[in-house]
Amino acid sequence: MKRIITGLALASAAALVTAAPAQAAPKNPVAAVKKQFVAGHGVKFVDRATISSGGVRDIVARRTGTYEFGKSGVKSSDITGKFAFKASDFGDEADSEFVKALTTPERAIKVGKSTYLSGGLWSTLVPDGSTWLKVPGTTIGGVTDVYGQPLNITELATLKTLLKGAKPAAGGYAGKITVRDLREVSTSFRAAQWLNKPKAKTLKSVISWRITLDARGLPTRLVSTFPGTALASDAPKGLILSVDTRFTGWGSKVSIKAPNTDEVTTNLEDGQKIPDSLTLPLGSIAH
Repeated sequence: MKRIITGLALASAAALVTAAPAQAAPKNPVAAVKKQFVAGHGVKFVDRATISSGGVRDIVARRTGTYEFGKSGVKSSDITGKFAFKASDFGDEADSEFVKALTTPERAIKVGKSTYLSGGLWSTLVPDGSTWLKVPGTTIGGVTDVYGQPLNITELATLKTLLKGAKPAAGGYAGKITVRDLREVSTSFRAAQWLNKPKAKTLKSVISWRITLDARGLPTRLVSTFPGTALASDAPKGLILSVDTRFTGWGSKVSIKAPNTDEVTTNLEDGQKIPDSLTLPLGSIAH
């Protein structure tokens, strides 16, 4: 086993997958996804983020989630994420409360104009007696959100932009987009970069992707791979990350509610603050 222990400030997530030879054009996924925007219905997804360098590869984070739709798009979401890091990857800080929290699952529920955060890092920020931290807006989707799928195909504007320069591939489409162009069109991608404002080198990073569709034209899989510079301009050369997302249950009934008010706080524990940057070890890369 070869270890790559390197610090990388969380910044954004983006993607890169090689396009396949031209194929017959499949159904239009924009129209198919738009038809799913029915109140009380939604879709489930599973994310797996991996990192590779020097010919070895390992998982960085996993997320599972549900989107609830309204007539114009995603109305609410409930996402649980967990880093694949072990406490021992943090060296001398392995026994700290912060590291123990960071290596446990976190959950983010977005309802209306508020986001509720629990577990993981957030468990160290809330006062005793409270479980959830309520923050205004949906600008924070959890720390693991940075390693989530950067290409949000439930945003019709984003999906349309991706398809503009895409080519038919086996079972779907493949294409590329820069971090800069994705930021311009995707609200969720900009929100995922809450820990760090991207620099010029990051904005120029190219995102390549591949989407697989079912017979109805609905996405069943989206794979995005990207150079480390898409996360941080000073990322090690040759560092590649990829996010593999599987979608299931399109059109299933979904009802996402805010946590009980007696478990929620809007105040941080005395002396605590939400971090504006965070450096993580990118874990062990196994053969």
